Amino acid sequence: METLFSGLSLLAQWQVLVALAIGSVGGVIIGAIPGVGAAVAIAILLPATFAFEPIVGLTLLLGVYGSSMYGGAIPAILINTPGTAVNALTTYDGYPMTKKGQGHRALSLAYSASFFGGIFSVLCLIVLSPVLAMIAPHFGSREIFLAALMGIILVIVAHRGQVFAAGMLAFFGIFINTIGLEPAKYTKRFTFDQSWLASGIDLIVVVLGLFAISQALLLLVDREHKPRSANVEGNLFAGLKDLFGFKRIASASSGIGVLMGMIPGVGEFTAQFLSYTYAQKTSKNPDLFGKGSPEGLVASEAANNAVPGAAMIPLLALGIPGEALTAMMLSVFYVHNVIPGPQLFQGQLDFVVALYLALILLNVIVLIFLLFSTNLLLKIIQIPTRFLGVMILTLSFVGVYSLRNSVTDCAIAAGFGVFGLILKRLNLPIVPIILGMVLGGIMEVKLRSAMARVKSPLDFIDRPIAAVLFLLIIGILVLHVRTVIHEHRTRRQQENETSDMSTQQG
Repeated sequence: METLFSGLSLLAQWQVLVALAIGSVGGVIIGAIPGVGAAVAIAILLPATFAFEPIVGLTLLLGVYGSSMYGGAIPAILINTPGTAVNALTTYDGYPMTKKGQGHRALSLAYSASFFGGIFSVLCLIVLSPVLAMIAPHFGSREIFLAALMGIILVIVAHRGQVFAAGMLAFFGIFINTIGLEPAKYTKRFTFDQSWLASGIDLIVVVLGLFAISQALLLLVDREHKPRSANVEGNLFAGLKDLFGFKRIASASSGIGVLMGMIPGVGEFTAQFLSYTYAQKTSKNPDLFGKGSPEGLVASEAANNAVPGAAMIPLLALGIPGEALTAMMLSVFYVHNVIPGPQLFQGQLDFVVALYLALILLNVIVLIFLLFSTNLLLKIIQIPTRFLGVMILTLSFVGVYSLRNSVTDCAIAAGFGVFGLILKRLNLPIVPIILGMVLGGIMEVKLRSAMARVKSPLDFIDRPIAAVLFLLIIGILVLHVRTVIHEHRTRRQQENETSDMSTQQG
């Protein structure tokens, strides 16, 4: 009880409450504007948060992270354009409901399902983080190395159909992290006698380039677009009661979202598709899915909003981020010398409790804000895309320069911005690069530490947790290879059947 009051007093500081309110409301607005998204906003805000107290900076970022998908549902439902990429499935049933004249019902269901998923995931975070933190002291250097390696492998295999590209980009991220002075003997690596590379390439510079500057360039080079939608009429509070009719779907989808959020590299997309598939297969009206099914809308929104809270579980308990946004948050911890893991729960439990309460409060703030301000948001999102591009580009370079007052950093960020634009044009993933940088750094430090106690390869997995992690890695790889072989055989069989039909017709 004393810890709870201590966490409440930490959260009750006016700076923290203001940061949470700005992050929550700002995240909704950013999520509602197509073409921006939480990653761009967090990348731009990241340099500024280093000047704040850790609880202030993290609540600001958590506000944006946890609320952007609420806002992303608005254009997805009303104009068939998802505000954030993870709201794509919301368009399947949200927009058809709008065309039927049920836009207000679709929005209120989306808000209430998002709220349910968000609160559900925070409760799971509160229950599971301490349990994982109790196990975490048994994680030595080799266990953390294997956990980080498993994270990278999961990130790679999660990109179905792009595994080779994802793998190459993840290893590129690991390579970027090795540039500069190595941590043990301070010898130069991959600097090619260039003094400006001696200090390495900063993670935040890469993040701003790949996410913010690339998105700004994309908005500038694409055709001018100004989203328009009619005002929403009707009672948005009705969806809170309406959700009780779909409590089974909401609970199952939130559970799937929590499970997928805890697994590194999986995230909202997989959670949405699994929950949507589950809802369709167990529905009494599966034919309505894709044509305006409330169940499909609830499934997709509950699942994607359950992921942020769940993604914080491995971050807080083990210090291992599950995706790009939690990787960005990890940098805020490190800048303020707050190290996630068992020591955080032992020495700064009030800080952890304050984060839990902030996550609950942000969902309440967002729900209240949306129920009263949806029509106001519809005016805000009608910002011309090229104006947005110029604003994002300007703020990105200001953020990069403020890190170390370095023009070189601005040039590096611009280079990564062009690279990110190329990746987006080719429909290739960006996230593996960021996770490669973060997890690669963890792997290098822990591998160096572990090798001092390891005399043979078998010594690396001679402890129970290390052995379990190693078996999980082998199992993931075997399962992925089996899946690839099965897909290849199915494709070959379909090609043969098509060829046989063509021969018979000829």
